[in-house]
Parts: sequence; structure tokens; C-alpha cells
Amino acid sequence: MITLLASAAAALVFCAPGYPGGAGDAQPFVDKFASAAAAAAGWPPGSLVAVYDPTEQGGLAKLGGPDAVLAFVPYAFFFEHGAQLHLMPLAQADVEGVGTHEHWSLVTKGGRVNGPGSMAGYTVLSVAGYAPGFVRHAALGAWPLPPDVKIESTGQILSALRRVAAGEALAALLDQTQEAALPSLPFASELRAVVQSPELPVAILAVVGTRVPPARAQALQSALLKMGHDPGALDTLGSLRLKGFVLPQLPDHTAAP
Repeated sequence: MITLLASAAAALVFCAPGYPGGAGDAQPFVDKFASAAAAAAGWPPGSLVAVYDPTEQGGLAKLGGPDAVLAFVPYAFFFEHGAQLHLMPLAQADVEGVGTHEHWSLVTKGGRVNGPGSMAGYTVLSVAGYAPGFVRHAALGAWPLPPDVKIESTGQILSALRRVAAGEALAALLDQTQEAALPSLPFASELRAVVQSPELPVAILAVVGTRVPPARAQALQSALLKMGHDPGALDTLGSLRLKGFVLPQLPDHTAAP
């Protein structure tokens, strides 16, 4: 991949498939973050712009464009597409109310599933369902799903859980925030978390290939690590539900780009 010229405008692509919010809702906040991060890193004014896309295919298309030099994506997206897009992790997000890592829980109707084999013919619904490799090999790596299990993406987790509780041949893979809300559901007694993933990163900010010169990438990484300790940056981080960034701490199973 071609290294981005120092004078060229670059794009930081935010992509969060399955989570609420449209591009128009998020754009002001990602714009503010991109400007603040670039300024903190000493990048020239106007050299970094933000682009937001709430869909997997839209994010892939934008990250494939020649101006895309950075990606800010959920770990499921990074796991699924990092090698294809040559994403090199620069920093890991510390998310408000979650932290830098989270568990994913597979929820089924109580008494219906007693092991992976009993899920033959099931469909797993999840906000991360667009990333079947992540579901099978990262979140459920220790719970080998039968080959005929379907994995589907949904942003309507409450509706999915109602269907699980009603006894359909479905399971829901929930992130940590979604799992924490389970006890508040009126039909919670009908549900059971049968397996939990190891701790996995929440979100990754990565360089696309070699499109950022090493010195500039290092300056940005240093700036990101300091943002959470800078009172002037807290409002910018908070608008994206971030507390700050840490150095990448990726599981051993993550494929290297």
C-alpha cells in the first residue's frame, strides 16, 4: 500500500455495524474527535477528516478508498476484516461503563441447550452477526457450534431475546452491556446464559496498511494514550462514550494482517 503523503488529507473511518445511530447523528462527534486527535499529535491543521458509516459494507467500501488511512472499529469488525484491509492496531479504546475488554454471552431459552451439539439447526442472532468468524472463533471458540448453525446480524436485540424466550430455535450472542440488562427484562426467567467468551477487546483504532508514515503514526499513538488524562479532551471523548485509549492488548487468536 502507498504511504500517504504528508501534505495529503487523510480520513479516519469510524464503522460500528449493528449499533444504534446513523451517519448524520454521529458525524459532529467524530469530526470533533478527529480534529482533537490530529491537533494533539501535531499533525497539520485539516490533515485528518472523519467519516462515519454504520454498516459493514459501507465501512468496507470507505476503508478501501485511497484516502482512508485510519480505522476505528469494534473488535468483531477488526477480527473479521483486519487481514483483508491490512489493519495494524495503534490503540485500544477504553469505553465508558465497559472498559478496554468485554465478555460476550450466548443466551438461550432455559433448559433447551446443554452443550454445543444441542444447537444443531439453531440460528445465532447478534449485533456482531455480520462477523461469523468472530462469533465462531473468538466469542465462541471454546463452544464449537455445529456446522449447520446460522449466524445473522441484528440490531434488534430485545426482539431477538423475546423470540429466544418464546422457544424458537434461536440463541442470542450479547455484548457485555446487553447481557447486563438481561435481569431487567420481564421474561428474564425464561433465559439462560450458557457460555461466556474470554475477555475480548471492545474497539480498535488501527492504521490502514502503510498509509501513515511511521513517525506520524507514533505521534498519533502517543497523543491517543494521553487523551484520557487531558481535562481538555474529556468532553470530546465523552461524546463518543470513551474514557481514553491504551496500547493494543489483542488475544493470541487474532490473525496478523
